[in-house]
Amino acid sequence: MFRISQLLKTLHDDLPVGKAVKMPGPVVIWNLIRRCNLQCKHCYSTSLDIDFKDELNTEQIKATIDDLKVAQVPVLILSGGEPLLRPDIYEITAYAKAKGFYVALSTNGTLINEDNIEQIKAADYQYVGISIDGLEEFHDDFRRQKGSFKTSMHALKLCKEAGIKVGMRLCLTRENYADLPAILDLMEQHKIDKFYLSHLNYSGRGKRSAENDAMFAMTKGAMEQLFERAWAHLEQGIESDFVTGNNDADGPFLLQWVEKKFGEQYPQRVANLKQRLINWGGNASGVNVANIDNTGVIHPDTYWWNHPLGNVKTEKFSDVWKNTQDPLMLGFRQSPRPVKGRCAKCEYLNICGGNTRTRAFAQTKDVWAEDPGCYLTDSEIGLTAVVSEAITVTNI
Repeated sequence: MFRISQLLKTLHDDLPVGKAVKMPGPVVIWNLIRRCNLQCKHCYSTSLDIDFKDELNTEQIKATIDDLKVAQVPVLILSGGEPLLRPDIYEITAYAKAKGFYVALSTNGTLINEDNIEQIKAADYQYVGISIDGLEEFHDDFRRQKGSFKTSMHALKLCKEAGIKVGMRLCLTRENYADLPAILDLMEQHKIDKFYLSHLNYSGRGKRSAENDAMFAMTKGAMEQLFERAWAHLEQGIESDFVTGNNDADGPFLLQWVEKKFGEQYPQRVANLKQRLINWGGNASGVNVANIDNTGVIHPDTYWWNHPLGNVKTEKFSDVWKNTQDPLMLGFRQSPRPVKGRCAKCEYLNICGGNTRTRAFAQTKDVWAEDPGCYLTDSEIGLTAVVSEAITVTNI
């Protein structure tokens, strides 16, 4: 996850650079259930409104939570499918909270209503992320359910009224790019705490929608909107949190934006930001991020469901994660990673870490090929030998 607001705040407040901090264990995104009441076009888990076989039961989940503590996992993100469809979701949450985990809930929001909002509040999630993928017409079509926009917006309202930290989650595509300014306005209007923009990744149902990925100029335009909005909130004293995911080119692009905007005024602050980005290091699949799916299979992250590392039903996560000799995992943990093409020659490799490998694998079957989803031009990453024709949003 790329933390725009947090990084810009260090520049705004001229905070000193600390040492790079190594996480004790990975953040675990846990798909507790594959069943979902929606059939979203971009779903990486290809969920449906049916029961799936061999899913973990409550006791298996609790035993795994115990072991995740051994693995020094700091954060659990409970996801799906739709996690609120699990009858034991609150029991699981209470167990994880009692063990001291930071617990977040990732939901489409359509099942949050007046009947369960007090139960969700009592669960004491540190954060609830609700998907809003555009204005009403686009959102309902993208989520394949009429009325889902209004229901999810109502869920945001209920969470805010209950005092729950809540965020909007949007998956950026060519079709919803034009809705972004209005969605950000809705965030401000409803005083939503957090905004998460996810770049479309080529896996699951999203892989079949690769042609719908936002064009690179649109991606830059969207990112600039987030940078400007986050900076404006800092200037106005508005507490908010803008973050992105699934495209680590966001790091170099933020640095370039800051250099243009503040390079002459605050050269040392900009230099400090660059060092923070190097300390961050970009893509964290297989290192600081892990995934457990609904049947207990361990993956390097949520987009590597075709790559099993083990299963918590028969193995301990702590052992698998620490002792794996899986070639993909060894590559993830190599520094620098063994990337090829543009990625290998990029001057920002120490910031983005070679970006998201699933896109390269989906298009070339070579996990270490250059990332086709990098939206920076050759000249922007220090490769001047090839001159690419500039693309503007108006041409798309």
